[in-house]
Amino acid sequence: MRDRNRPGFEIWLKTCEMAEIPELANLAAGLRQDYQAVKAGLTLKWSNGQTEGQVNKLKLLKRQMYRRANLDLLRLCLPHPP
Repeated sequence: MRDRNRPGFEIWLKTCEMAEIPELANLAAGLRQDYQAVKAGLTLKWSNGQTEGQVNKLKLLKRQMYRRANLDLLRLCLPHPP
């Protein structure tokens, strides 16, 4: 995948489809359903990995702060009146 080797991916995908392991066959079937997106990911040079990393970091922070933002904490963040 990192080498964006599309012919190698096709061989791997066909091997998974013929495997007697149901999980691999299901994975291959799912990849076939969204094949255009998979093909674009293997052929185009663009990636949204940096964006996904930032979103993941934000979600982690939100999970850590869940139910911890009480009024006292919010008062500390608001500007104080003169």
